[in-house]
Amino acid sequence: MTPSPALDLARIEGREKVTGRARYAAEYPADRVAHAVVLQATIARGEVVDVDAAAALALPGVLAVLWHGSAERLRPVADGELAVLQSPAVAYRGQVVGAVVADSLEVAREAAGLVRVTYRTEAHAVELRDDDPRLYRPDRVNPNYETDTAQGDVDTALAAAEVAIDHVYRTPAVHNNPMEPHAAMAEWDGHRLTVHDSNQGSTLVRDTLAELFDLGRDRVRVIARHVGGGFGQKGTPRPHVVVAVMAARATHRPVRLVVTRQQMFAFVGYRTPTIQRVRLGADAAGRLTAVDHGVVEQSSTVREFAEQTAVATRMLYAAPNRRTAHRLARLDVPTPAWMRAPGECPGMFALESAMDELAIACRIDPVELRIRNEPAVDPEHDIPFSSRNLVACLREGAGRFGWADRDPRPAQRRDGRWLVGTGVAASTYPARLRGASASAAVDPSGAFTVRIDATDIGTGARTALTIIAAEALRVPPDRVRVEIGDSDLPPAGLAGGSMGTSSWGTAVTRACAGLRETLEARDLVVPDDGLEVAVDTAAEVAALPRLSRYAFGAQFAEVRVDVDTGEVRVPRLLGIFAAGRIINPRTARSQLLGGMIMGLSMALHEESVMDPRFGDYVNHDLASYHIAANADVLDLQADWIDEDDPRVNPIGAKGIGEIGIVGTAAAIANAVHHATGVRIRDLPIHLERLLG
Repeated sequence: MTPSPALDLARIEGREKVTGRARYAAEYPADRVAHAVVLQATIARGEVVDVDAAAALALPGVLAVLWHGSAERLRPVADGELAVLQSPAVAYRGQVVGAVVADSLEVAREAAGLVRVTYRTEAHAVELRDDDPRLYRPDRVNPNYETDTAQGDVDTALAAAEVAIDHVYRTPAVHNNPMEPHAAMAEWDGHRLTVHDSNQGSTLVRDTLAELFDLGRDRVRVIARHVGGGFGQKGTPRPHVVVAVMAARATHRPVRLVVTRQQMFAFVGYRTPTIQRVRLGADAAGRLTAVDHGVVEQSSTVREFAEQTAVATRMLYAAPNRRTAHRLARLDVPTPAWMRAPGECPGMFALESAMDELAIACRIDPVELRIRNEPAVDPEHDIPFSSRNLVACLREGAGRFGWADRDPRPAQRRDGRWLVGTGVAASTYPARLRGASASAAVDPSGAFTVRIDATDIGTGARTALTIIAAEALRVPPDRVRVEIGDSDLPPAGLAGGSMGTSSWGTAVTRACAGLRETLEARDLVVPDDGLEVAVDTAAEVAALPRLSRYAFGAQFAEVRVDVDTGEVRVPRLLGIFAAGRIINPRTARSQLLGGMIMGLSMALHEESVMDPRFGDYVNHDLASYHIAANADVLDLQADWIDEDDPRVNPIGAKGIGEIGIVGTAAAIANAVHHATGVRIRDLPIHLERLLG
């Protein structure tokens, strides 16, 4: 099932992007377009008492000032963040409390500074603590997992274990920063609304806007032809698109709204901070007897979002006694949301760090420890895996990395002023599948067109779907055109959860195969008006056998730590993955490397710092919120093992957009310990923690 080398394609839209012809949400032209700038709350909790917009409205070019006293009423939806300008309540600093609309962006910005908002303030709470009396057990964790699970007698097994560890690991709040910020342009044409929006799923945005503004879905069209990154943050509609639609209706003009980089740290989502206690018990041979993983995290008072931080612990290793738990604090902060590999990413930093500590305590090689705890079936549900090649990834990676030559003792290897160490961590991510619709058509000239409301957020989705369609049609890829990113196309799920290509590809395969079979039955004669076949795979997906479907991987890191400054460098990072069929090797490798770079950034740089006095993140721009740069990314390699898994889904692909980030931070932290003897359990790895 592996694609031939001829199908290792460059991005279909690559030339458009590098020449600037590819248009993003804020770049579509419109006659008499107006510009909106949002006003943000300057308090962490309270309410808006008064809005004085007189000075702003007096400025030439200003068209409107919207606030809760002047904005139109919306129908309520489940996401409280979308109840924009519907009440005076302020739930967090940075919340949208108004918007100014003007003929130009410059005038809108100036006018925004002239609006005077008066508040009544209340005491706020913004710091996550594991002893917070407000902590509670949510009903479910994202997207729909059990909050707590338990098997066996964990406490008794831990007390009786020959080797046990008990540590707390912390990850900070971190913010998604795609190259293209959130942006939207809304335009009303009579009673029909058209929105260009930077998102990961136009169908969901259309449906949400239709509900909010009490419109039939046929009266709303959402377009996202090109999206400059999302990382999960653009998976659901955000307040900016609601404001743009409001402003367009209020001014009878097309309205463009671009979220500033600073505003990206406020009302569009981020990864919750976590406090995680991991307890592991094992026998002298390193075989786990008990696993206990408890998580504390935060959400807002506007909407509950409970990240599934401990879910990977439920299935990664065999142990007869197991327990996981999630507790949530509703604080006066923005609502967290999806960020690349939500749950697995922060959760496996804790688990894989703990496994490294257990390996040291047992005096067992960290790779060998993981292999010894390989389960025969999913230990949580006692069902088979569709395929599971974690051990193969560990062994392949160890061989390529030169792991066998490693001295297990910490702080033993030095190169001049640098201490050198190596570390390993496992990765996993669910191989999800959702139903989708697609159509495939051929015109009298013999050209094929595939239509599906998929979204390419920079992952190469267009290219992968072109390959899938060409294979199903049995024609060269240059005879296939794929149309995506438009809610008027056949509806499909979002680009998220590493399920886009699998879900969309299944629908595209079925539509194209159906068209080919129809043509073959007609002796390849195309009617004068062409021919089209449409499918919906919802029923097929629901009928799949019950199996545990996951991708797996292993990351190996080498670090160098400066003995005088504590500076950490990562000269080598290797990831080996088992992710089913790789549709397009060129774009797949790019996705895996991108995830690993993001994991490196998580380990060494990224941290949103909260000032509890005024309830906001103080480093809310890319000058002070540090991310990995060119100098941080040296010898990175990503590869995969051949994995033929026909049981995972009809096209055999598992999804690769997120697994690359999952184990990287733990591998780096484990390598830092090996280099220095210092165990870092709180990310990011601050220099001062390594000094002395």
